[in-house]
Amino acid sequence: MAAALLPILALSVLQSAAAFRREAEHQRTDLALGAERAAATARARLESAVVMLETLRPESVGLYCVPRLRNLVDRLQGYEALVRFSATGRVVCASGSVPFDSAAVGGDWFDRLKAGERMVVTRAPPGVFSQQAAVLTAVRAERPLGAFDGAFVAVIPLSSLRPTAAERALPNGAEVAVTDDRGRLLTSTDPRAFGKLETGWTRKALQEGSALFHAKDAEGRNRVFAGAPLAGQDVFVLLSAPTQGLLSWARLNPIMTLIMPLFAWGLALVAVLSVTERVVIRWLGYLERIASIYAKGRYSVRPLQARNAPWEIRNLATTLDQMAEAIDARDVALRDNLAHKDALMREIHHRVKNNLQVISSLLNMQQRALTDPGARAAMSDTRQRITALALIYRALYLSPDLKRVDVRLFLEELIAQLVAGDAPRGPLVRTELEADPLVIDPDKLAPLALWAVEAITNAQKHAFAGRGGTLRVRFKVDGAESRLEVEDDGPGAGEDAVGQGVGRTLMNAFARQLRGRVEIGPAIGHGVVARLVFPTPEAAAPEAQPRARQGSAGNQAAA
Repeated sequence: MAAALLPILALSVLQSAAAFRREAEHQRTDLALGAERAAATARARLESAVVMLETLRPESVGLYCVPRLRNLVDRLQGYEALVRFSATGRVVCASGSVPFDSAAVGGDWFDRLKAGERMVVTRAPPGVFSQQAAVLTAVRAERPLGAFDGAFVAVIPLSSLRPTAAERALPNGAEVAVTDDRGRLLTSTDPRAFGKLETGWTRKALQEGSALFHAKDAEGRNRVFAGAPLAGQDVFVLLSAPTQGLLSWARLNPIMTLIMPLFAWGLALVAVLSVTERVVIRWLGYLERIASIYAKGRYSVRPLQARNAPWEIRNLATTLDQMAEAIDARDVALRDNLAHKDALMREIHHRVKNNLQVISSLLNMQQRALTDPGARAAMSDTRQRITALALIYRALYLSPDLKRVDVRLFLEELIAQLVAGDAPRGPLVRTELEADPLVIDPDKLAPLALWAVEAITNAQKHAFAGRGGTLRVRFKVDGAESRLEVEDDGPGAGEDAVGQGVGRTLMNAFARQLRGRVEIGPAIGHGVVARLVFPTPEAAAPEAQPRARQGSAGNQAAA
């Protein structure tokens, strides 16, 4: 509805704008015509003064010049003084308000009359003929043969020529002023309505009969001005009126062509918004909250309140409810499938671990049956490697995540198995483990575990044989690199203790699988340290646990 009323509102705006422009143009026209009428009225007054002066010939004044001129000033309204000048510019006679020592020689108006002009209207010199701003109207006096014989002058106050601002044709708030040829105020009804005016409007008024322009008044408000020549080229009448503003025009316009359509459009818009909020927006917000709950995995919530909504919203709510039920059923099926898959994977890992333990037990039985020391040692090494693989699968099916194993926990169990398996055949070996937490997948754990088996086996053979000692295992995660160190406190035979046989070959092979390197050298003090440096696998670290297990908390194997 609001959109349907929008063209009507736009048409009303255009009509109102056109009416506003017409009203403003009428105001400017009225103001210009008012200025011309005011100037015409003042000119008629000046022309009547000229006619009177032309009748005042020297012979008609006679010997009683002063009382006769004074009598005329008293009887006629709007005259300040009447003066008779001689051909030399001296005062011959005048009404009582003009001193006889006043002279006209050197005045522009007198020179113009002397040059042959019949009449001159100009601004009266201030303080000479009148104490207030006045217009000087002068008529050339001639002798019978046409020779210049001076002038008759009528001094007319500008206040008597100034039009009134109460004329009905003038706009409301109009003010009137009289200016000189430079646009300077001579008299006005309200000086505040006339500020700093533009220059050049008097020339335009002389050329075209009137001038219309816009300017600011003394208080900085925009006003429209109209000027016209009042008398000759020296005095002008100027009218000032407030600029036609949209708000003022709307107050003066009784039709209100803009307000009524705007009110109707606003009322329609409010009605549409109210109905939309009640019928659509409120229910959409409710369904949005339901969808947010579904996004959090809570599919048991049902949009029951939508039963009172319009049928379109009810259909949407029903579809949303069906979708939630389908997602819930699918999630249940997926969880069941994942649980079944996890159970199968655990069972597989468990069976692989059991099979490897069976193989380890068979190898152990075979080892006991052998009498050759070299064969027994080779069989023992193979059994320990298989034990390490069995521990990997055991850690997998015991781990909450079937694809990740914590290296620290695995190393604890591996060291315990290796040292405990060798305990009955030798003196006490004390173990210390210091490991950072790191969770990795079995592909990385297998070569790491087999490398540790080879390093620990070499330490048992060459460092602890017949004497016991302390086995230190350190696993450090240092940013992009990780280090696994196996250190003993044996006699420190160097790399020869590790040998150049199968053990060293396997250690290098396991290091290459991890894209790492093997470093073997003397430990601090005495002993040998075997170090595996490899890139840290991309896996999240588990929750922090105590790093070092040593002393009485370490794994001990007694002879």
